[in-house]
Amino acid sequence: MSGPHLIRGSVSLPEAELMWRFSRSSGPGGQHVNTSDSQVELRFDLAATEALPPVWKERALERLATRLVDGVVTVRASEHRSQWRNRESAAVRLAALLAEATAPPPKPRRPTRIPRGINERRLREKKQRADTKRGRSGRDWG
Repeated sequence: MSGPHLIRGSVSLPEAELMWRFSRSSGPGGQHVNTSDSQVELRFDLAATEALPPVWKERALERLATRLVDGVVTVRASEHRSQWRNRESAAVRLAALLAEATAPPPKPRRPTRIPRGINERRLREKKQRADTKRGRSGRDWG
């Protein structure tokens, strides 16, 4: 792999805690596809890791609860024909997933009021439009 994959800041995926599994990719291919294990399954034990700060770890466990199996998050990659590129793809995808899961919550939205002038202008324009349409009716033609 090409160096450590950063999650955010100076925190990166520890190579020692990544568990790799390889299998044959599904789908069409030639004679080579039946003999090579190019599909990659990358597993990372999120519950037991010490690489993430406790706050990040708690946040990630909460946000990824539906994806975890016994505290382990799994990413599969089989879009490339070479195992090496699938390894890179899986590692990048896992780093992006953890970066999103450990991100701080967004600032709460502060509700703002619509300025009175804007509301008055909108109502005035509605009234002018209604008058225009009312003037089109033929009931005054005699």
